[in-house]
Amino acid sequence: MIGFILRRLLASIPTLLAVLTLVFIIVRVVPGDPALVILGDQATPEAAAALRARLGLDVPILTQYVRFLGAALTGDIGTSMVSGRPVFEEVGAVLPHTIDLTIASMILGIVVGVPVGIWAALHRNGPIDVAARLLSLIGLSFPVFVSGIFLLIGFALHLRWFPVIGQADLSDMGDRIHKLILPAITLGLVMAAYITRVTRSAMLASLSEDYIRTARAKGVPWRRVVWVHGLRNASLPVVTVVGLYVGILIGNSVLTEIVFNRPGLGKVIVGALNQRDYTMLQGLMVIYCFLIVVVNLITDLLYGVLDPRVKAA
Repeated sequence: MIGFILRRLLASIPTLLAVLTLVFIIVRVVPGDPALVILGDQATPEAAAALRARLGLDVPILTQYVRFLGAALTGDIGTSMVSGRPVFEEVGAVLPHTIDLTIASMILGIVVGVPVGIWAALHRNGPIDVAARLLSLIGLSFPVFVSGIFLLIGFALHLRWFPVIGQADLSDMGDRIHKLILPAITLGLVMAAYITRVTRSAMLASLSEDYIRTARAKGVPWRRVVWVHGLRNASLPVVTVVGLYVGILIGNSVLTEIVFNRPGLGKVIVGALNQRDYTMLQGLMVIYCFLIVVVNLITDLLYGVLDPRVKAA
């Protein structure tokens, strides 16, 4: 197992380097002069040249790449041009809110989606299966900002069970959870819809295998056949969907944080776009891509835990 983990860690290094290179290229191939984009078309040539020098854009592209890569690998991803603070400090102040929202939504999606998907598979083509598929389709059809607004109107404005503004005190766990419920439901139900459909398909395929019939012939209780033998082999597609959807959750958190007026990476991204904070946007892209690489690495490690055959590959 240790060898498997080390192989996956080593394999993630080229991926991370490729991601950093891609971020560097994307930021620099965008049409227009970044200095003029930040300062505006009325900027003087002297001011534009000074800003290019400040951004390190006045040196050859290869030198820029070496500087960018070296700084990123040492943890320096730039300084905000608006606040003058390091990007990590700006992000560190709001990242816990985004992590809370992502983890809570993921847990809700798994807790709801996996049992419903198994239940639908066990009642294939019956009323329960049809209802589960219909509800999952409805969940996939609603954009997160639409369902978020509906939840906000119903539970915050009319029933007044939850606050309209979602900025929580991180030192108060009760307040943190209370203001997290509606945003987490907004994102979690969409994830639950995906997981329900994947779990149903995976369970149907797993329950039709020969080893399931053998276990039943030996008198293994049906509950154990479903939850131990069937679910274990159906869990790999579910883990894949969860790993891929975590990146989507982080992206969807932009709209959710705006709807519920929560601090987080989403609001920082919008603010950087509005203020044309070039270095902040570049740093945010690096952090976002790094999170995706870490999630994919964790997904690979879970494969090895769930299926020993993966460790031998």
